Amino acid sequence: MATQPALLGINREGWLFVAAGLVGWLVLGHIWGFLGTLSLLFALWCAWFFRDPKRVVPVRPGLVISPADGVVQTVEQAVPPAELGFGPTPRPVVRVFMNVFNVHVNRIPADGTVARTAYRPGKFFDASLDKASEHNERVAVRLTLEDGRDIAFVQIAGLVTRRISNGLKDGQKVKAGERFGLIRFGSRLDIYLPEGAKPLVVVGQTAIAGETVLADLKSAEPARIGSIR
Repeated sequence: MATQPALLGINREGWLFVAAGLVGWLVLGHIWGFLGTLSLLFALWCAWFFRDPKRVVPVRPGLVISPADGVVQTVEQAVPPAELGFGPTPRPVVRVFMNVFNVHVNRIPADGTVARTAYRPGKFFDASLDKASEHNERVAVRLTLEDGRDIAFVQIAGLVTRRISNGLKDGQKVKAGERFGLIRFGSRLDIYLPEGAKPLVVVGQTAIAGETVLADLKSAEPARIGSIR
């Protein structure tokens, strides 16, 4: 899934659900029209949920791009997941919360090489809660950038999520903006930046996967603050 484009604007993982709904519409519609209508509505909803629009990706070296659509929930300092081997030192982290209405296809945040991927089973607390980072099911990725520094991004399951898709393999070379996974249905992405990096997004800001710049590792620009107006 890491680089596969969408098929007719729908993520390939969603076509199974769309097809099931259409088959149900054709079959059940002859038995009971109401069930056929429900099946058709299910197919249309799945086509909408698994939508996978094209994105215009900033490609200048040093940029870290949001891997997820959603709202920036927190910008803080935290220790990355232990399974990635970063050690106990906190580093800047941007947490992007995806609700059920967001595009759920995830994208690579920067050019680099996948140093490590790690799956950890867990619970399914509301992804907007702080304890979700520690206790929820997750897939964590450590990415070595072209300048030798490392970042991490973590797919965290939410309250109703029951599947995290991640097509990355250790040693794989990736490009910013490439598709790498998907989470169903409502969840969170945590992005851990190199120590000393200054996030360029603020809490409450809407992030767009593959387009919104979270940080510029080659810039001395200070961290941004925001104001609701």
